[in-house]
Amino acid sequence: MRHVHFPAQRVAGTAVDPNASSTAPPRRLGDKARWYLPAAVTADFLGAAVPVGLVFDAAQQARPVYCAVGAALAWTAVQALRRRYATRALGESRGVLPVVHDWLILIGVLAVARVVTGESTPRLAALGALLPALLITVACHKLTYRHLFAARREAQAVSRVLVVGEPEAAEGVIAHLASRTDHPYVVVGVVPVGEGRLDSGVPVTARLGAVPHGPNADATAVLGAVRSHHADLVLVAPGVRIAGERLRRVAWALHDAGLELAVFPGLVEISVKRLETLSAGGLAVLRIAPPVRRGVQTLLKSAMDRAGAAVGLLLLSPLFLALILAIRLGSRGPAFYSQRRIGRDGVPFVMWKFRTMVVDADRLQAELAGANENDGLMFKMRRDPRVTRVGRLLRRTSMDELPQLFNVLTGSMSLVGPRPPLPEEVARYDETELRRLSVRPGMTGLWQISGRSDLSWDETIQLDLQYVDNWSFTSDVDVMGRTLRAVVDGRGAY
Repeated sequence: MRHVHFPAQRVAGTAVDPNASSTAPPRRLGDKARWYLPAAVTADFLGAAVPVGLVFDAAQQARPVYCAVGAALAWTAVQALRRRYATRALGESRGVLPVVHDWLILIGVLAVARVVTGESTPRLAALGALLPALLITVACHKLTYRHLFAARREAQAVSRVLVVGEPEAAEGVIAHLASRTDHPYVVVGVVPVGEGRLDSGVPVTARLGAVPHGPNADATAVLGAVRSHHADLVLVAPGVRIAGERLRRVAWALHDAGLELAVFPGLVEISVKRLETLSAGGLAVLRIAPPVRRGVQTLLKSAMDRAGAAVGLLLLSPLFLALILAIRLGSRGPAFYSQRRIGRDGVPFVMWKFRTMVVDADRLQAELAGANENDGLMFKMRRDPRVTRVGRLLRRTSMDELPQLFNVLTGSMSLVGPRPPLPEEVARYDETELRRLSVRPGMTGLWQISGRSDLSWDETIQLDLQYVDNWSFTSDVDVMGRTLRAVVDGRGAY
């Protein structure tokens, strides 16, 4: 992967000048809008109370008001115990699945309460009455997330970070955070440990010696840097010169001052679901579970792929006929386009799509090589002259991908997975890029919901490797849900 050093850190696509930190500090994550908490609690309470009260009253339940208040209190209690109202969680995007998990816990709690109280409302009616609570909570989270995202684009709601570490390690952390926009961190200063040059442009607020010059010298220097730059978090990139007893003393000083400390373990693109903290003889150990490659989750994925493809083909058959007619009437040539792609473990297969280009498009690509707008191995043009009028609509709506349901049904593709590459692309893959062939390619994936053709080559590979190493059945369901929004939005589809 290529990394680039930036003179200014990026937060959600907006550059933030770290040199301005001491005079005009941006709003912190802990200073989120005051309406977040009351809005979330009110929406959760009323979203459960009102539907339950109406349904139970219609069912002539003896105590509809008490049942409504009880359901509302139970729902807000579940959310509170799951720390959904904590400052760090409010307004943050958690996806739909965590909310569904909370809702299922609510169902269990109320099922027990139903038995204890002898409440007799029909089960399906009671379940339907609780469904709006789930939908309203999801909608409320989306609203606050969009508000927070807009604030981050203006470089306001951020977490200000001070990086401590050996120069090379510190520069690596700064560059990685600067190249990504899917986090709230802005680096406002760096405290290098030992000699070495730093080219990131981030202010060097202090410098620690290669060896400590006294029991409190390191702590005093770091605390001074934190205060001068209003940092919320100290992020340590540990190395030989900042580890063990030395790191522990810095941690003591920060914690005594009520400040947070985080340690970067040197891992990237590892889901927190695969991490487990252990203690071995006083050593803090981070255990990393291997990626899921077999077991119940893989069986569920295969079953969902085949069933989803079969149902999709059945329901979409009228649409298929309409699109075939539109393509044939719009330009000369067949309605379907087949192309050799590389699948799991490097096995080639034939992938099907609706034709969106003129018949001799493959031959014309060589003539357009100089107009390639992608920085990697893929060929992409925003206004490709080979695309037909009908093809532009199909690409904009992603309907050209629908014939890949046949590939999913036959097992050469999955509903969710990395983008299926061309043989000539794979021929130039390095060892890192070849790892994306460890799983079946998909009709949709993280690349689809993250910008599609607008992504750089490095960003595409990063997302594919993240999926390969961290996929789970529930994450596949989440990706498919988010794909609908990406298709409607149409960003990066051309």
